[in-house]
Amino acid sequence: MRGFLADCWWIAWRELKHFARLRPRILASVVQPLLWLTLMGNMLQRAASIPGFPAERYLDYMAPGVMVMSTLFGATTAGLGLALDLRLGYLQKLLAAPVDRLAIAAGKALAAGLQAALQGGLIFLVALALGARFAAGPAGVPLLLLLTFLPGVLFAALALSFAAWVRSHEGLMPVLNLIVLPLVFTSNVIMPASLMPAWLAALARVNPVSFAVGPLRALFLGGAEPGRAGAAAVEAVVVLAVLAAATTALAGHLLARHRD
Repeated sequence: MRGFLADCWWIAWRELKHFARLRPRILASVVQPLLWLTLMGNMLQRAASIPGFPAERYLDYMAPGVMVMSTLFGATTAGLGLALDLRLGYLQKLLAAPVDRLAIAAGKALAAGLQAALQGGLIFLVALALGARFAAGPAGVPLLLLLTFLPGVLFAALALSFAAWVRSHEGLMPVLNLIVLPLVFTSNVIMPASLMPAWLAALARVNPVSFAVGPLRALFLGGAEPGRAGAAAVEAVVVLAVLAAATTALAGHLLARHRD
């Protein structure tokens, strides 16, 4: 187990160092959510006046959705990075080394989760600067970061699984676009399911993106005090952790096939 954890960390450390060197990507990870919050937050502000809308201001409703949406888009880079490693031959060298195949997937997913937590924290600060209300207060910040870290691991592991299956950088891009965009637009990121057409609301309720957004939105709108919001957050942490572990195991299994 100690060797497995060490392998995970060094794989993650390589990915984090690579991320730190890409300054345009870091800048874009902050500027893009800022544009979403300022442009869409103001454009759809009147939506908050619709009867039954769950927030007094649209910015409060949208901020957690932007955090998860950014996590989803950012996680796709893990799959693209794996496809690039495969093209450059780095993955084959790594598979030939005495490194656990699962540790390769887990390390890359761990790095993506840490990046998601960092990006989520920055978006959170931007949202507060724009006037968003965070009902949970300072005590809810660690839970907020955890609820951005786990979806980052989950979505990155899914992207890694697709990358290991497709085995092509060119083929992976359209596959990820075909999956990511429908996940966003059939979730409750932009609008609550109660205000959607019945068929779209049914899709939103089973969408994993909606499930990831729900507990974050509870922290913004309802707080993290013991009760329904707190119980929902704890349940989400458990479910997201199980799903992240399962998808990481799947990615590791698919990666093991590359040694042949």
